[in-house]
Amino acid sequence: MSVSVTFDDENLAELASETVGRLVAEGVPAALAGGDPTLWGPEAEPEATVRLGWLTLPLTSRELLPEIEKLVERARAENLNHVVLAGMGGSSLAPEVITTSADVPLTVLDTTDPGQVRRALEDRLENTILVVASKSGGTAETDSHRRIYEKAFRDAGIDPADRIVVVTDPGSPLEQSAIEAGYTVILADPTVGGRYSALSAFGLVPSALAGADVKELLDDAAAVQPLLSQTEGNPGLDLGAALGAAAADGRDKLVIEDDLSEINGLPDWIEQLIAESTGKSGKGILPVVGADPSGVDDELVVGIDTDGAVTVTGPLGAQFLVWEYATAIAGRVLGIDPFSQPNVAESKENTGELLNRAELPVGTPILVDGPVEVYGELPGSEAPEDLSDVLTRLLDAIPEDGYLTIMAYLDREAAFDAPYPEGASFEEMTDAWSGADPVTLRGRLATRTERPVTFGWGPRFLHSTGQYHKGGPQNGVFLQITGAVENDIEVPGKPYTLGRLQLAQALGDQGALAKRGRPTVRLHLTDRVAGVERLLAAARQA
Repeated sequence: MSVSVTFDDENLAELASETVGRLVAEGVPAALAGGDPTLWGPEAEPEATVRLGWLTLPLTSRELLPEIEKLVERARAENLNHVVLAGMGGSSLAPEVITTSADVPLTVLDTTDPGQVRRALEDRLENTILVVASKSGGTAETDSHRRIYEKAFRDAGIDPADRIVVVTDPGSPLEQSAIEAGYTVILADPTVGGRYSALSAFGLVPSALAGADVKELLDDAAAVQPLLSQTEGNPGLDLGAALGAAAADGRDKLVIEDDLSEINGLPDWIEQLIAESTGKSGKGILPVVGADPSGVDDELVVGIDTDGAVTVTGPLGAQFLVWEYATAIAGRVLGIDPFSQPNVAESKENTGELLNRAELPVGTPILVDGPVEVYGELPGSEAPEDLSDVLTRLLDAIPEDGYLTIMAYLDREAAFDAPYPEGASFEEMTDAWSGADPVTLRGRLATRTERPVTFGWGPRFLHSTGQYHKGGPQNGVFLQITGAVENDIEVPGKPYTLGRLQLAQALGDQGALAKRGRPTVRLHLTDRVAGVERLLAAARQA
């Protein structure tokens, strides 16, 4: 089964058709399928020259299958049935989609939240196999996870060399240290960028260990691959032309829906691919995931196996390849280098500088509303009255072509678990349950503005939409959420804890956003449970 792209919007279909005609006349489909690095201009050519390996992964990744199969057999023989993946961005998002869609268990650590990491550590350590995945080999979060698990294994009398698998690029510092430690090392294709790596070792190794059929993924991708050099019936060309042309025409907010899809979580992977690839040079496409369309003029709705202005159907492996191709096409249409990420390092560098200080510069709150401290600068000269006023003023500050993004540096799995009120009625319990998730927080704010409201977990979003926030159109309004840490975790060999790293990452990104002149506010929950309850109540009142 291949991928199909259909249109339910005549104007968009016509615009996409015109764009396809122009791209065909320029010889783009055959050139891209052949790996031509000149397609995005002379400035992008050096990066593109070493970043087009994803085009042939349906074939080249098959060379990994025997090695992966041996690894899977060993893990099963040793009853290592708790697979933990330490990875960020492209190293975690694709495996999460693959395993969730295949309904096989994978614990993903793409967080620096101590509570979330501790819960993974305490879950069947004796049966745990850890995949440490980092393209550069120097990702701070992943390095911290590796160090923490090494100590945990040793403390339990387990040799880390028997439990740790490393996926990295050849020549990375992680490769060398892993070899010295005796870890199993599987090398990825260095000509594939992180967000294009779904069908590489980064996507395949943890997914196969968890129990997914990764050969089927490659088979499905291989089935659609021949279509990507065609001038007609090319789903990647049609989709990319639609995305790029719509954005160039002002429809640059991409609402991705997958309500009826058997593929679970693909929009989260698409979000990174599109945002990090296109959000630069003041341009870009903003993916909006998990939100209902608001009907504004700058919105484009794409459905994954469900209706939209554009509908994309097909199996997961093929969708990976088609969306990657489409993103490269959209970059060409918009005049953007889809393989660079010039602003991602900014927040990382800020974080590193902050960690070198004796104390983190948290600043003085402009408001304390119960268990919530408010930091930053709000539009207007008057001090805010309460948390509801803070949220209202942020919503009012969104430009007519802008957006609000919520960035929560909290426990992704438990942050919004609000308890039922004591002695609650059924209706009160239902209301508490329906309010205990980030979607409801976003939804309550979204009902009070016509503009898109996005949500990202920190620091994971720094490896995806974080590039768009800083490099894309400067029309965002930013709401950070951080929380007090009660039970921190030391990072062995480093002068900081996970909690300190998490807060430094939030502060580092806040600094990068604030210097661009956009409203940026941080809410710090001095009590996480009570703070979430207060925040949800304030969002209802805003």
